[in-house]
Amino acid sequence: MVNERLKEIEKEYKSYLEYFLKEKRDQDKVKEVIKKISLYEEILKLKNKYDEILKKIEEDQEIIKSGDKELIKIAEEELKLLNIEKEKIEIELESLLNPENELDTKNAIIEIRAGIGGDEACLFVADLFRMYSKFCERNNFKIEIFDSHPSELGGFKEIIFSVKGKNAYGCFKFESGVHRVQRVPKTESYGRIHTSAASVVVLPEMEEEEIKIEPDEIKIETFRASGHGGQHVNKTSSAVRITHIPTGITVSCQDDRSQLKNREKAMKILRARLQKYYESQKKTMIDIQRKMFIKTGDRSEKIRTYNFPQNRLTDHRINFTSYNLDKIMDGELEELIGQLRKKLK
Repeated sequence: MVNERLKEIEKEYKSYLEYFLKEKRDQDKVKEVIKKISLYEEILKLKNKYDEILKKIEEDQEIIKSGDKELIKIAEEELKLLNIEKEKIEIELESLLNPENELDTKNAIIEIRAGIGGDEACLFVADLFRMYSKFCERNNFKIEIFDSHPSELGGFKEIIFSVKGKNAYGCFKFESGVHRVQRVPKTESYGRIHTSAASVVVLPEMEEEEIKIEPDEIKIETFRASGHGGQHVNKTSSAVRITHIPTGITVSCQDDRSQLKNREKAMKILRARLQKYYESQKKTMIDIQRKMFIKTGDRSEKIRTYNFPQNRLTDHRINFTSYNLDKIMDGELEELIGQLRKKLK
């Protein structure tokens, strides 16, 4: 099916290029054609890269069959890197060939909160943030922290950040839910395995013109930031709390020294939450959607389990299991995200 669609795109791409050679052109159609050409060029560029990788994979597989020990070792190492690159391109192609909705193309706002498990849950939040950060590094996404509440042992009670890049929301949207961890906590001296949980909420970042917020609809308060951050924390009222009066949605930001920047970040989070809120109203499922905003961190709501003693990750929605948890925690999420996008369309 994918190959057939790519062949169609190649034909359409040529026909759009030919359209520009015509003397008489519909100016309204020109804009649409330019957008199509740009999209198809990106798809075909990825296809060519994908074909090159498949060819190299085939060559390495032949070398492995040859029996030359020195060459086999080199080929196996290269094969690992090629398969990672292959998975990345498959995710990108899937997104471009099957755009589910316009929101997929937007930046994402990700909120991670500690659930059941006390200090261990806070440490797990930090681990999840690191995992997503590493994945973003590997895939040229940029992260900006909007707000965070560190715990005493080096974890986070809560952290909110944005992921900027092409199709960021489409890439991360299936991460929403409760993530359960099973491991021996750093705080446990007897070596017993504990179960803790953290909740993840992923929202599309909305532009100012897309979600209109009137000045009289919000209440803005400033206060002194708390936690880590230097001497300015207790001396300036740089932290900002914004309440959207019609819905009661409240957002706080304190990570930046600048009150103005904290306000800008808080407004971005508020617009993202409002978009979800309004979406839920349209679907007449306000109560169900509202629960998605503020997860309890109850272990029974889990979408995924991270079992450290067995080096195993299981995504319960798609019955996906991997015994490479250590690599996944180091940001190698390509295979998992690819499977989620295929099976949870």
